[in-house]
Amino acid sequence: MRRWVGSLRVRLLLGTLVALAVALLLAGMVLGGLFREHVMRQFETTLTQQLDQLTARLVFDAAGQPQIDPQALSDPRWQRPFSGLYWQLDRLSDDGQSRSGVLRSRSLWDTSLALGVDTLTDGGIHRHEGIGPQDAPVLMLERTVRAGEAAGVQWRLIVAGGLQETTQAIERFRGVLTLSLLILLGLLALAALAQVVVGLAPLRAMQRGLADVRAGRAQRLQGDFPSEIQPLINDFNQVLDTNAEVVARARTHAGNLAHALKTPLAVMAQAASSPSADLAPLVKAQVALSRRHIDAHLSRSRIAAAVRQPGQRTPVAPVLAGLLRVMERVHAARALTFDLVPVDEALAFAGEEQDLQEMVGNLLDNACLWARSTVRVGVRRDGGQLVIGVDDDGPGISPEQRNAVLARGTRLDESAPGSGLGLAIVADLARLYGGDIALERSALGGLCARLSLPRCA
Repeated sequence: MRRWVGSLRVRLLLGTLVALAVALLLAGMVLGGLFREHVMRQFETTLTQQLDQLTARLVFDAAGQPQIDPQALSDPRWQRPFSGLYWQLDRLSDDGQSRSGVLRSRSLWDTSLALGVDTLTDGGIHRHEGIGPQDAPVLMLERTVRAGEAAGVQWRLIVAGGLQETTQAIERFRGVLTLSLLILLGLLALAALAQVVVGLAPLRAMQRGLADVRAGRAQRLQGDFPSEIQPLINDFNQVLDTNAEVVARARTHAGNLAHALKTPLAVMAQAASSPSADLAPLVKAQVALSRRHIDAHLSRSRIAAAVRQPGQRTPVAPVLAGLLRVMERVHAARALTFDLVPVDEALAFAGEEQDLQEMVGNLLDNACLWARSTVRVGVRRDGGQLVIGVDDDGPGISPEQRNAVLARGTRLDESAPGSGLGLAIVADLARLYGGDIALERSALGGLCARLSLPRCA
């Protein structure tokens, strides 16, 4: 039961069937009512015509007595007993409280139409439903008529028609209408079922695609999906790509760390096997080197975990100003000139302040180590990216060396001297944020490092 209640297919079908049933029920009631009203109106119109015909055939003799010639009536049902069409002429008492039959059609045989006395204007028609001959339901129309010579006498002319055939016609129509609506409900239910099956088919295709991904038969969800589902497929594939990227990056970091620790371990192993070696300073130096490698990889792991967090915003101008003040003190002995191009205060990095300091700080430290006299820093917009440029007037780096220092897996001690984490590590961190780093020749004559990072809108 819980499975059926939680099924989207069952919910859609039940909702559609309930809506269809209510709509068809209301339609059946409205159509049935309209048909009955139309038939009764037509029946009443026919009786009114018969009443008009009788009124035209009614004459009064010299004594004021009414007469209707049966032969002058065109409908043969007037002459057939209990035919379902009747007429009767009543005379009202002087006080208007009772009536007595004077003339009637042969179709009434030995019965009469019973009506109470009510107020009726001259020429007006009253409508009554009652019981006629053989206890059959009838519709009766009555009209007041007067004789010109006996103006004080009131006569009521009544026409009655049996409702059996009309009622049967209405019932037959309702039966046919009910059957038709039930058939229509069944067809619409099949159409709704087909619509649900076709409409939910992409979900089954997505389920099969997920099973293939889980079983390792596919790396991503493939196929053509409706426009309403395609954004979900794209987001899920992006999650799969991100997970694959994280796994690949973890493997790379582990390999880089293992590669970086090989050298210190080999040095300490060689020193341990030499009886004349002074182990204490050597071990301290190699342990410090190993600790720097471990800290670097832990830092990258921390950034990889935090880079996807939304809502991060770091103004660029204060960070650059603070870093330049630090570099002025660290490299005070070299008397370098630091040139900061005016920065728009509204520019902000879509990430953590510590990460921006770490990346730009390493670029500045690298520029200070190689610069002869000047280090220049500038920031500009490039679409949704920030481009931070660090220029120096040092000897620069050849294109081949640029590719080498930016290659993935380059060890820290293979980067530019004194670079801290190194240019390869800065490039790796920038890519974690969806950015990049490019090395080119600077207008000052040395190296220009262009760091692209996501910008807050």
